[in-house]
Amino acid sequence: MLGWEELRKQARHLENEIDLKLVSFSKVGTSLGSRDFTHENSDTVPLLSSSASGHVVDSMTEEIEHLLGLLQQVNDEMIQSDGGGASRQHTLQRHRDILKDYTAEFSKTRNNIESRRQRDELLGGSTRAAGDNLNKSSLNRRSDMFLKEHDHIQNSERLIGDQINIAIRTREELRNQRTTLKAIQTRMTTLANRFPMLNSLLQRIHIRKRRDSIILGVIIGICTLLLILYASR
Repeated sequence: MLGWEELRKQARHLENEIDLKLVSFSKVGTSLGSRDFTHENSDTVPLLSSSASGHVVDSMTEEIEHLLGLLQQVNDEMIQSDGGGASRQHTLQRHRDILKDYTAEFSKTRNNIESRRQRDELLGGSTRAAGDNLNKSSLNRRSDMFLKEHDHIQNSERLIGDQINIAIRTREELRNQRTTLKAIQTRMTTLANRFPMLNSLLQRIHIRKRRDSIILGVIIGICTLLLILYASR
């Protein structure tokens, strides 16, 4: 089983990949079957009737479903490896919400494409194809605007989530520093209480050292005097 940080990196990688795939999937769904009005028989071509277009949609559907399954598996592993901290709980909840949003967005886009397929199969070579195509072009522009706004909102939410995680980690670091400072203060207080005993011991050593120096000096002086007297005789 991977560690928490490795699972978190893997989840972010999958989320970014799914986000790009969903944007492409939405654009493919809104642009498939667009008609070329420069051809005479363009009105007889049904929307989304091309087998190649259908293959692209089916392939992207399977790929996104596979990525969503991998992201769900990573989230489950993150739940098993969660240590219970506030920061991890918030991060895990954020990844759950992102998976839920991506799943809902994918289902909505897939249903819209399927509805458009059914509608276009019913319409076939209707004479209202030109008007429908103009309306679809306007919807495409609106969809692109909505997708851009959605991307901006998701990016903002991720930045806010990262800032919250930083704040939580900073609070935990401050708590640890406060605990360390309290331990240092306790040790300093203990040493301060022992200082009087240490000072008394040092003073005794210093007095004894001075006394020994005086005795040694007296002995050296006497010996020197005796040598001078002996030499003078």
